[in-house]
Amino acid sequence: MKKLFGLVSFSGILISAGMVPLSLSAQTKQSLFLAYPPPEHQTSSEKIFLIGTASPEGKVKINGKTVERSPTGHFAPSFPLEIGDNFFTLRHKEEEIELKVTRVATEPEIPEEVAFANNSLTPGVSIARLPGELICFGAVATPNADVSVRLRNQHIALLPQTEFTQLPANSAVLTAANQPTIKVSTGTYKGCTTLAVGNWGKPEFKLNFQGKTVTQAGIGEIEILSPTQLEVVEVIADAGVARTGASTNYSRLTPLPKGTRASVTGKEGEWLRLDYGAWIKAEETQPVATNVPPASLIRSVTSRQVGDATEIIFPLQVPVPVSVRQGDSNITLTLYNTTAQTDTIRLDDDPLIKRLDWQQVTPNKIEYTFQLKTEQQFGYDLSYEGTSLIFTLHHPPKMVMPRDNTLLPLSRDKNNSLILERTNSSRNLPLSNIRILLDPGHGGEEKGSRGPTGYPEKDVNLVVSKLLAKELKRLGATVYLTRETDIDVSLKDRVKTIDEIEPDLALSIHYNALPDNGDAINTKGISTFWYNTQAHNVAVFLHNYLVEKLDRADAGVFWNNLALTRPHTAPSVLLELGFMINPWEFEWITNPEEQTKLARAIADGIVEWFAGI
Repeated sequence: MKKLFGLVSFSGILISAGMVPLSLSAQTKQSLFLAYPPPEHQTSSEKIFLIGTASPEGKVKINGKTVERSPTGHFAPSFPLEIGDNFFTLRHKEEEIELKVTRVATEPEIPEEVAFANNSLTPGVSIARLPGELICFGAVATPNADVSVRLRNQHIALLPQTEFTQLPANSAVLTAANQPTIKVSTGTYKGCTTLAVGNWGKPEFKLNFQGKTVTQAGIGEIEILSPTQLEVVEVIADAGVARTGASTNYSRLTPLPKGTRASVTGKEGEWLRLDYGAWIKAEETQPVATNVPPASLIRSVTSRQVGDATEIIFPLQVPVPVSVRQGDSNITLTLYNTTAQTDTIRLDDDPLIKRLDWQQVTPNKIEYTFQLKTEQQFGYDLSYEGTSLIFTLHHPPKMVMPRDNTLLPLSRDKNNSLILERTNSSRNLPLSNIRILLDPGHGGEEKGSRGPTGYPEKDVNLVVSKLLAKELKRLGATVYLTRETDIDVSLKDRVKTIDEIEPDLALSIHYNALPDNGDAINTKGISTFWYNTQAHNVAVFLHNYLVEKLDRADAGVFWNNLALTRPHTAPSVLLELGFMINPWEFEWITNPEEQTKLARAIADGIVEWFAGI
């Protein structure tokens, strides 16, 4: 047994005495209890669900209305919310709970007097752009007014906007409510202009209405950068988070390896736009003492096999930005700010790579496409050693074959579950030589979602993960757990663990909840999340396997930008195995027999997936 970054790795996992499934305090009959929402809850949602429980005897009424409950007394009805304070009274027999939920407005409130609305002036931070790019301004103010912006001696009219299209939050796809809506706009003003090189200072907003004038200074300064004097920065984070825009609301791009250099072509508050188009937080970079734009030539390329991976080495003059795109049976690496002088590439017969094709797609961008011998990929990594880029492709795991050189036949019992021969010979175990990482979600102070009794998701995540670890061990796998007890483990540490171990499969075990505007009674079932291409096949396979074998509702398969689906060093999948907030589903989620059946089904599904790739 050896310690590996805060977790214990076992080729034969040790299961503690706490391995016995917890049917929990959650199943005991109790008096009236409200698990969600918490006291003084605030939300922007148009409705809210009230999740709780009471003893099955008698009725539970909310604001005088009897609510539907599960056999053991759980409830989760939804109620509409008005802007402002909303009050609820829950009653069961002689017990009563008072609750206040405040719905807050999502748009700035139009002032009744002649004024700009609070926090409505945009840009809301200092920005920098290149010459010729549009600089746009906006404000919410008294309707039917004349609104403008002054920068030095330049005036920009801001015109009224009569309507706009409002997009729902990303989470709306979970509630099938992700359609855009057209909103009528009053008191919203916008306008754009272009400016010459220089620092233009803070804009001054001006409002005229019925003879009254109001002026207000903007928050940030406006700067137009000189293309010949651009700042150069170097990525100092292990994996710089590149995005499509200047906030965490924008989509992630391929992380930038530590040491990457690029010119800064735009700024927005704490964000920098790099010369190849991506945005990164300034704190993940440091300035470089040069104003020469980073660019490189590339000549020869070579490769080598290191353990269970192939490394392709790209010798460069400077560490340039990169991106990766994966297909069904290929993976493409793009080098930016790079020009080829290549005549020779060495690529010997390789366990994974069939062929390398490359082309200079623009004068400063090269694409290298690796045609693979298998459709299933098992992850990649990027790093710089000096100025040489190391692109690592992980080989498929080497399945251990029985002595007759065929996979162990799979038979099934009357419940259609796998019957696997148990022997002391690892050669007869279908997951021999397979390394699987299990990540029980949440833990410690982070409870996750809660069921009607208040039972936290973190506990059932751990119970099922340990049951699954035991099943996988019986099938010959080497299993890793990111936690074995109720402790805090940060998302950063969980991801780092996956990247250090580089398992053949990483599964994050969770149970689901919904945004406030969801339907906690009618939403149920298993949902599965993936991000990188190598995780798609196993995500769909396991999802369909569990839905069919366990006869559970299908809550969908999602491409999702989550911390535990993003690791590109292994197929990484996040399983949401049911809805904690659904009163009826919560009963089987916390049932020890169902937990054991679930763990066995996941393990069986993993065996069949590996056998089929």
